[in-house]
Amino acid sequence: MINIKINNLAVQVEPGTTILQAARKLGINIPTLCYFNMESAGCENAPGSCRVCMVELEGRANLLPACVSTVWEGMSIHTNTPRAIKTRRTVVELFLSNHPKDCLVCDRNKNCELQTLAADLGIRESKFDGKMARHEKDTSSLSLMRDPEKCILCRRCETMCNDVQTVGVYSAVHRSLETVVSTAFNEPVADTTCTFCGQCVSVCPTGALIQANNTEDVWAALADPTKTVVVQTAPAIRVALGEEFGMAPGTIVTGKMIAGLRRLGFNHVYDTNFAADLTVMEEAHELLDRINNGGRLPMLTSCCPAWVKFIEHQFPSLLDVPSTCKSPMEMFGSIAKTYLAQKLNVNPKDMVVVSIMPCLAKKYEAARDELGGNTDYVLTTRELAAMFREAGLNFHALPDENFDPLMGESTGAAVIFGTTGGVIEATARTAVYALTGKNPENVEFTQLRGTDNIREATVKAGDAELKIGIANGLGSARKMLEAIRDGKSEYHAIEIMACPGGCVAGGGQPYHGNAQSIIKERAAGLYSSDKNAPKRCAHENAEIKKLYDEFLEKPGSQKAHDLLHTKYVKR
Repeated sequence: MINIKINNLAVQVEPGTTILQAARKLGINIPTLCYFNMESAGCENAPGSCRVCMVELEGRANLLPACVSTVWEGMSIHTNTPRAIKTRRTVVELFLSNHPKDCLVCDRNKNCELQTLAADLGIRESKFDGKMARHEKDTSSLSLMRDPEKCILCRRCETMCNDVQTVGVYSAVHRSLETVVSTAFNEPVADTTCTFCGQCVSVCPTGALIQANNTEDVWAALADPTKTVVVQTAPAIRVALGEEFGMAPGTIVTGKMIAGLRRLGFNHVYDTNFAADLTVMEEAHELLDRINNGGRLPMLTSCCPAWVKFIEHQFPSLLDVPSTCKSPMEMFGSIAKTYLAQKLNVNPKDMVVVSIMPCLAKKYEAARDELGGNTDYVLTTRELAAMFREAGLNFHALPDENFDPLMGESTGAAVIFGTTGGVIEATARTAVYALTGKNPENVEFTQLRGTDNIREATVKAGDAELKIGIANGLGSARKMLEAIRDGKSEYHAIEIMACPGGCVAGGGQPYHGNAQSIIKERAAGLYSSDKNAPKRCAHENAEIKKLYDEFLEKPGSQKAHDLLHTKYVKR
């Protein structure tokens, strides 16, 4: 161990520890911008480019950047000397001199790390004036937008996209004032291999990367008296929305969310969990059909549109591996504009389906031609919270209300779709029932749970065994796909989610700084909902049984295939 002092406080740390890490061990805050610690993905990156974390070392004339400077025996470091503070203030003032001043209308207003840092350092005016960089905005994507003029070159998006997700869309180009993080040849992001997972948006400290906003479209639909506007809400929303109103991560706010949606003017409020149960029925049938009839194995879950786009770009030879099932969001849209429209006596052309999702890629998914255009608009958790505030709703005072019937019932299996391992656990519960004729003795397959990026487990179903693989994060997915491509995979089924931690950490969720503790609390909220559900297996859902009896016939029927399944294309 190495003995050092920080602000005259002694601490022992391991060799290779940076000053920043040692300071945090003592509870000392050193501000950062470029430093990036993705706990859930096991990625820590410090390019040392922003120089906000400068500290003073006794006996040395030059200041040191804390995020990239490793400690040595006997160091005595000071983080709060007038010189260190003045240096940080000057660095931030220089950032501000080349930054737009439209904070009042910026998407990251009140949630911008540069804005917060400037306030913490007591910066009340911009002392430096001069030429500012000028770059065009990129609004080509339906999921996210880029404003390079707000980029501070922290390069967190590069770390996320290249190192964690292994997609490789972003890189710094040019020099001096023209330096900017961009795509190859400055192509519009919609024309790249971007999967629209939104993780770059999650880590951007300013408004250089933001979600595409569809709230005005939804307000217009709600104001149109000729339209019947229905809304569905994904499982991950209910354990994160409360954070936007000061509640603890993982707080379950389902009832208040439903009440708020009705007060916004939605005609019918439904649960995507209903469609998640439907997905389980179709996916479990497809898995057992592949196993029993020599089909392509392993079968990969297909609920995540970002990972689907990833395989279409990166592994086109494996497009027969994913399940053909549409995602729950798209299954809901298909059933809403057929079965539900009939039940409500509404012309499908006059029905508007709005989806509240934790994911930016869902905005892109809704526009995929092969999915039929049954989802009209997608809002994120953050957009929904913004609409609640715009409408003047007191979220804390809202009563707890229930989803509408017909497509509102769901089971505990559906709610865990929002966390890594949840989709395959829900599918396994019904697959075991199909193989044995009875529910598993313990429906909680804890061996499928956890936060490791790659996991594997075996689920027993009578005399049979299902070998399961799980990957969360596209970098982990790449390893799984390479193993399949090389003939080294022995799994029956694999779940893949693009976002490290699953949908609870989606790019449209409240900004969480990739803190593992927040992601775990959200997941715990979903597992709690599952545990307290009266029914915990998808095949027990009475409304799903009725849907098959009255409309779809049975899992895997031709009608179910036409409405609930899809295809993939090389991109």
